[in-house]
Amino acid sequence: MTAQDVAQKDNKGDGRTLTIGASLSYFILSLVINAAGNVLTVVTSQKIHPAFLGSAYWTAAESGFNKAVFNGSSTMLGWVFFIVGVVIAVLNVFLQGYFDWRKFFGNIAFMVPFSVLISFFAGLFSKVLPDSHSVWLTVVYTLLNFIGVAMIAIAISIYQRTNLVLHPADDLMQILRFKYFKGNAAKAMWASYIPPTIIGIIAIIILPDFSNYGLGTIFAFLFQGSITGWGDHAIFPKLTHQGL
Repeated sequence: MTAQDVAQKDNKGDGRTLTIGASLSYFILSLVINAAGNVLTVVTSQKIHPAFLGSAYWTAAESGFNKAVFNGSSTMLGWVFFIVGVVIAVLNVFLQGYFDWRKFFGNIAFMVPFSVLISFFAGLFSKVLPDSHSVWLTVVYTLLNFIGVAMIAIAISIYQRTNLVLHPADDLMQILRFKYFKGNAAKAMWASYIPPTIIGIIAIIILPDFSNYGLGTIFAFLFQGSITGWGDHAIFPKLTHQGL
């Protein structure tokens, strides 16, 4: 969907065409795909020694910050994710130019079921996937890591188009995409990576540790936005952006 399509849609006043049932179905599906993809990038990275894959871009930066400031505390990791999410939700208000209470609190609410699914898939994948002690398994895990990034990108495409509630980072990308980058998903994704890049730099200054970053992080930086744009046309192509 191009920026022109969105403008024409808004001019007609056609904010939403999906029923609430259809919207919830798309949202739940995309939430599961997103959580599974995120965990897949983390676990496949952890199963290779020495680690060289890293995780998805935001996940890598927040995990690195947690390690630098809180010694990698599993308890504080959730708080780091939550606090960063709140800060980005506030940033979204300023970029959007007005306060939309439904969207703001939706950003915050998104992180609750997302965190539950993250915990579920983390336990599942950690048990199912063995440590890599061979070249072929390392290659398989590298491919799975890239697939995890692609899953995240496709999930973002689905729930951005559904537009019920969004993760603050994905809402940031959507605001940038349609307000500042004429609908270009790749450019908007790169611009949305500025906050985690700053977080990551701060973390590395505090503790020069690069274990959370790697080949998968680079893959996410280069291609996640493009895959999201591709997903808009290839995955559920009849699903258009709702409520923009």
